[in-house]
Amino acid sequence: MAGLIEDYALLGDLQTAALVGRDGSIDWLCFPHFDSPACFAALLGTEDNGHWRLAPAAGGTCTRRGYRGDTLVLETVWETPEGSVRVVDCMPPRDEAPDVVRVVEGISGRVPMHGELRLRFDYGRVVPWVRRVDSQVVAVAGPDSAWLSTTAPLEGRDLATHSEFTVSAGQRVPFVLTWHPSWARPPKPVDPYQAVDDTEAYWAEWMAHSTYDGGWQSEVRRSLVVLKALTFQPTGGIVAAATTSLPEQIGGPRNWDYRYCWLRDAALTLQALLGAGFKAEAGKWRDWLLRAVAGDPEDLQIMYGIDGTRRLPEFELDWLAGYEGSRPVRIGNAASEQLQLDVWGETLDGLSFAREARLSRNDEAWRLQVNLLEFLEGNWQQPDNGLWEMRGPRRDFVHSKVMAWVAFDRMIAGVEHFGLDGPVESWRRTRQEIFDEVVTKGYDAGRNTFTQAYGSAELDAALLLIPQVRFLPWGDPRVAGTVRAVQDELCEDGFVLRYRPGVGASDDGLPGDEGAFLACSFWLADALHGIGRQQEATELLERLMGLANDVGLLAEEYDPRQGRQVGNTPQAFSHLGLVNAARHLSGAHSAAPRLRQPRVPGS
Repeated sequence: MAGLIEDYALLGDLQTAALVGRDGSIDWLCFPHFDSPACFAALLGTEDNGHWRLAPAAGGTCTRRGYRGDTLVLETVWETPEGSVRVVDCMPPRDEAPDVVRVVEGISGRVPMHGELRLRFDYGRVVPWVRRVDSQVVAVAGPDSAWLSTTAPLEGRDLATHSEFTVSAGQRVPFVLTWHPSWARPPKPVDPYQAVDDTEAYWAEWMAHSTYDGGWQSEVRRSLVVLKALTFQPTGGIVAAATTSLPEQIGGPRNWDYRYCWLRDAALTLQALLGAGFKAEAGKWRDWLLRAVAGDPEDLQIMYGIDGTRRLPEFELDWLAGYEGSRPVRIGNAASEQLQLDVWGETLDGLSFAREARLSRNDEAWRLQVNLLEFLEGNWQQPDNGLWEMRGPRRDFVHSKVMAWVAFDRMIAGVEHFGLDGPVESWRRTRQEIFDEVVTKGYDAGRNTFTQAYGSAELDAALLLIPQVRFLPWGDPRVAGTVRAVQDELCEDGFVLRYRPGVGASDDGLPGDEGAFLACSFWLADALHGIGRQQEATELLERLMGLANDVGLLAEEYDPRQGRQVGNTPQAFSHLGLVNAARHLSGAHSAAPRLRQPRVPGS
């Protein structure tokens, strides 16, 4: 059985990622890319679906573990009656092929060790043909080939490769697992010790570019490492999470594939990266964004594959039991076909932020943005599925309309502040029309709060973004009223639900419930800060940071009733929320300050 979601640490090489538990078992790994089929899928099934454990023969969870500084080099230590031992894990930034490097180091005494490598390609379904080639073990099935190199003894039994050995103080025993296409020539061998050093040096050099000068340094720096680790280096796209189908409710059906790139993350990602000084990464994300949305504006999707792929068909893997029985296990994401009008706003807001940061001027990019706005001009009044990807009826979601306003506002700014060309008077009229409609139809004057959808009484955590996107200034009483309403109606133990499923406009077409959404909880901390409730904001931010696991990772959600993380992990949206909230609450310098203070309502 897989460990708790917070039991897992992250390894990554900027093209894929692995999750390793406190018991020394890698239970999730997709080769060669984030969205490739997993060769270790025990996380979503059983050990028979693939895993790689390397730990003391006596078993059990580790005594302690942690990353080396601001890196993804993980050290896991066990204190046993026979002595102490350390396993150093990493995935070196990729050269020819993806590698997982594991080095067992004796600290004291003599510790019996056990290794078990159970490769199962195609998400735990395919048992490979395993044989020895010289000093290596080779596993092949269809297009996949994996090579294990080690100085430890190896034995094949029970359709797995086992290793029994003893490590003494000062002794090191290396293991290297390398994937490559089964038809290709094997890549050159990797020096495991040099690979660990190179990986540590890479991350240390990368973090040296950080200019973040605000509070909560260790938490922010770890979150920035996570965001970098979730970046697909060849294209600059950033996946929402490293996993698929970790449940939003244990045992429930709300299980989604998050190994893709959401346009919704664009502006928040750029703010986090630029605010910490990572201009190159921000530029690559901006370029990925432009490539992804190129073409007919009517065909804009809410998400794309890591290389910009548009078709992400959703299907279920019926041979996997699901994390703690949470089924179905889904691959692909049917929400990619939904209409979510807010993404036009988030895309244009992100590109506006890139302009303000002077990433570069691109006239072709401006023409693309004008085309996107032309589509929105004729379609912003449509009901849609909303940012939470409701699988129920389409509605006039307030957040979608607000983000349509944002799209026009940012394009107007492109003309007013950067001298770009466009029908600005027409855009101003539409911006005003959207504003007037939202404050009339999306606001409940009796309760002094905006609502989730026109004519509804329900709330939505996305309403907390109204002042952040400058639709209204922080000092507007409607903003403070909405913040209070969200606290009163959407919070559990102080943490924020996205909405309350199954109620009115919040009927998302799915059974079951979910945990508190961590990104929304960071938005609340930001909102409390914005309306002047500083102590509450700081206390909430620190509570949220305290939900991270022992190596600083946050999943998508937190279940306050069970006191555990739920949803896919590590979740970029959660770590983006942490970075941006810490920046705002501590007054950290931003490399890309917004051009204007919030305008008066409707202007």
